[in-house]
Amino acid sequence: MARSVAAKGYVETTLADIVRQANVSRRTFYEHFRDKSDCLLALYEAANRSALHGVRQAIDPQQPWPQQVQAGLKAYFSQLAANPVLTRALFIDILNLGMTGQQARRKAFDELAEFIVEVARPAGQARSRLPRDHALAVVGAINELVLERLEHEVSGTRAARKLEALAPLCAQLVQRLAD
Repeated sequence: MARSVAAKGYVETTLADIVRQANVSRRTFYEHFRDKSDCLLALYEAANRSALHGVRQAIDPQQPWPQQVQAGLKAYFSQLAANPVLTRALFIDILNLGMTGQQARRKAFDELAEFIVEVARPAGQARSRLPRDHALAVVGAINELVLERLEHEVSGTRAARKLEALAPLCAQLVQRLAD
């Protein structure tokens, strides 16, 4: 699914494309997924889990909070930049799934916002530097900045550089909201 969506976009991707890329039969596909949309949903959820895991791994809780923010955002944008065509497809195509896609997107945004709140909580304190609503606003802003960067540059090193260049801007945004 990832290769097909990156190459053709979700709407143009057929089941034949998916099974050919995966080198499996239709029967095998249907043992794992109900349909093409179920497969995209699984890809979206896996990509979000992977991104959040990568961000968690990049953050050293012993570092001062501003360095944690910078490290987490750098890791996040590096992951998105690794495959900008797929990133664009996932950020846009998940909405083609209607309410199911919107719910998956909301869940991903909520998980990222909760993670930001968690990282922004000083050791030994109950309150975070960043309220949940502010964290969710940051996630939404980051999403829009990613989409804006990918509207015109969807592949290659230039798109990757544009995504990775967002890390300092977004770190400033997070820190300003936390102050």
